[in-house]
Amino acid sequence: MPKKFFRSSRGLYKTVVIVIIVLCFASLLLIISSSFGKNEEVNASQVQGDADSSSGSTLFPFISAEDVSVSTPQVSARSAILIEAETGSVIWSKNPDQRLPMASTTKIMTALVALENCDVSKTVQVAEEATGIEGSSIYLYPNEKLTMEELLYAMLLESANDAAAAIAIEIGGDIQTFSEMMNQKANKLGLENTHFTNPHGLDDEEHYTTARELAIIAAEAMRNPMFKTIVSTYKKTIPLNDTEGVRLLINHNKLLKAYEGSCGIKTGYTKKSGRCLVSSAERDGVKLIAVTLNAPNDWSDHKQMLDFGFSLYESRTLCESGGFSYTMPVISGLEEYVILENRTPVSIILPRGSGEIECTVELPNFVWADVTAGDKIGTLIYSLDGQVVAECDIIAKYSVEKITYKKSLWQRLFSCFAQ
Repeated sequence: MPKKFFRSSRGLYKTVVIVIIVLCFASLLLIISSSFGKNEEVNASQVQGDADSSSGSTLFPFISAEDVSVSTPQVSARSAILIEAETGSVIWSKNPDQRLPMASTTKIMTALVALENCDVSKTVQVAEEATGIEGSSIYLYPNEKLTMEELLYAMLLESANDAAAAIAIEIGGDIQTFSEMMNQKANKLGLENTHFTNPHGLDDEEHYTTARELAIIAAEAMRNPMFKTIVSTYKKTIPLNDTEGVRLLINHNKLLKAYEGSCGIKTGYTKKSGRCLVSSAERDGVKLIAVTLNAPNDWSDHKQMLDFGFSLYESRTLCESGGFSYTMPVISGLEEYVILENRTPVSIILPRGSGEIECTVELPNFVWADVTAGDKIGTLIYSLDGQVVAECDIIAKYSVEKITYKKSLWQRLFSCFAQ
């Protein structure tokens, strides 16, 4: 009996110990799980990074110019608008939603649709229907061969209507089909007061836009690197009907030479539409787009509008790429920590003289392995006067693999008492 009782007591002792260990382990898991996923606000001074350093990209719309006391432009245009190019935020406008003809500024959309639907290196054989188009022309020959890129330069620099027609017929098969492609693109951009019936902008009652929507089209086009390269080019030569001669193309946009920071984009004129102009300029990270429709003194109008925008706003860099760095504990990983950083730089457009921007860092207390390089772990949040103005993902700089055990936790636990 004593021997049997001793064995029984020993078994009871092992059972009690195991129960205590299991309860302790369960309590630990409960504590960890209650902390997991909680975000804590980390003061920016506790991490490597500065809310007032280096370069980046605008993420949020900036504050309206309505609260800034600066004299507004006095323009000749019937309709006009000035926007910040990255966000589309309106800085100033005059009758921006009035439907009006747009003349050759139409070719901004023509080029955008062409660039999205055709390789610029493709050789185009000019259709006979594309020759002899009235208005601006480079006098294309039937069956002449040029690349799509060369036709785009002719259309956007010399405003060649025959080049616009050749592009449309090559891509759409005919003018009408290509015009529908232009309208489909307008619908995708959310435009409700824009309609195209041709690729060149010759007068038609059903061919119209507004200053606001033309600015949206321009901003979209300027995001295309090839488009931006073409419209910022002052002079270009292209072949002349497979001869030794060349065509010299000169950009009609005088602002390229007359306004600091000018980078395009398109002029236009018919007797019905009057002078139309879309311009773009960039200074110190601030990118503006100005549009005027039916403006007798358009060059002066655009200088006033652009000067107005640049006088009001500045680009403020919040954090460089990699400017934020933080060491985060890793649970169950082959490494105890992982370095976190921001890969995307952050900057924002603000009214000059705005107050100090506060940076809040949202991060969990720790992360579980596996961690993959590039995983989003937290967020940098920038605020001005209590309003969030920008944010940026905090990501893992590298991967951390999970520890792999040959035995499970329970196998390792019970093996301690197996003997």
